Amino acid sequence: MKITKSILGKEWEEVGKFNQLDLDERSIVFYSESSVILYPYVEEIINELEKRDQKICYVTSSKNDPVLKNKEIKTFYIGDGSARTKFFLELKARVLIMTMPDLDTYYIKRSKTFPVNYIYLFHSMNSTHMEFQKGAFDRFDTIFCVGQHQIQEIRATEQLYNLKQKKLVECGYGLLDKLLKSRPSHSQENFLSKNNKKKILIAPSWGKQNLLETVGIDLVKILLDAGYHVTVRPHPMTIKKSPKLIKQIKEKFEKNPDFLLDTNTSSFEQLLSSYALITDWSGIGHEYAFVCERPVIYVDVPKKARNKKYDKIGFVPLEISIRSKIGEIISIQNLGSIPERIEFLYGHITDFQSNIKKIRDDTVFNIGKSGEAAANEIIRIINEKT
Repeated sequence: MKITKSILGKEWEEVGKFNQLDLDERSIVFYSESSVILYPYVEEIINELEKRDQKICYVTSSKNDPVLKNKEIKTFYIGDGSARTKFFLELKARVLIMTMPDLDTYYIKRSKTFPVNYIYLFHSMNSTHMEFQKGAFDRFDTIFCVGQHQIQEIRATEQLYNLKQKKLVECGYGLLDKLLKSRPSHSQENFLSKNNKKKILIAPSWGKQNLLETVGIDLVKILLDAGYHVTVRPHPMTIKKSPKLIKQIKEKFEKNPDFLLDTNTSSFEQLLSSYALITDWSGIGHEYAFVCERPVIYVDVPKKARNKKYDKIGFVPLEISIRSKIGEIISIQNLGSIPERIEFLYGHITDFQSNIKKIRDDTVFNIGKSGEAAANEIIRIINEKT
């Protein structure tokens, strides 16, 4: 074993440890990719499964995954190289739950040795047919859907392209449930910095045309000059793919006591304690609105459309239809008006709260009970296979 570790590395050793487990011990596997830490999205499910005495394995490609320190769960670090490729090709488990789309398209393949039921779990409430590539979910067996919009879109996609129907489960959104339990009171003090300034969070999506890439530096300067405390929370993929931009933002503003660059994307403390959120097409807008019951400011950068043929599906994506209902859309040309709009919107918070609550309840399945819904389906699949 020592020879294997020294030659092939810890990742291969961890794959070996996993493969030594009995099938019952690795019946339920959660996989976390390196760019998006899975645990906050599945914590409600894991808690529910543990209540029912189910054995769980948590496999991650991130060295910094905080779950690796959790002694209550069997955890395995497999990296994102050849050890991971082999792990997936030879996987023996009854179910595998993941938030990484495009199964069987790139390096993550379906098992060649065992009939695993692959479950896709969303890490945003966004629609399925614009943000994701065409075919992103085609090779999954089961989809845990956030709301009716995703069921309609997936069924329409299956019909349009003559695809085999997947099992679609009315699940809900685990992160929403987790955050609703931990949200602070709406008192003004929770939204102020140590310097007694209103805290503004900039949290965009990723890609060449996202808010940070296009007007990020200008926006931070406008907000700081207007007397706010500004936190920039880049998307994990922006941190990974645009290190020069992150360095540029850090060097320009890090000496300002009213600026914070938050790269701890597994923590949601900044989201819950911000007076206002500014984003673009990111699903974090839904999370902020539905948890904090506060409006969102959307800067209108070009759409994040990896599927250029999304309009063929026949449904307006949620991230397009919902923006004006839970906040305000501001053009790039009107960035300078954002401080004024912040004071107006958040000064009339009660005008939004009841509407946001209704939209939340109409949009998301099983609020507060998504973990139960997911656990029920996982156990049903396992019992069916045994």
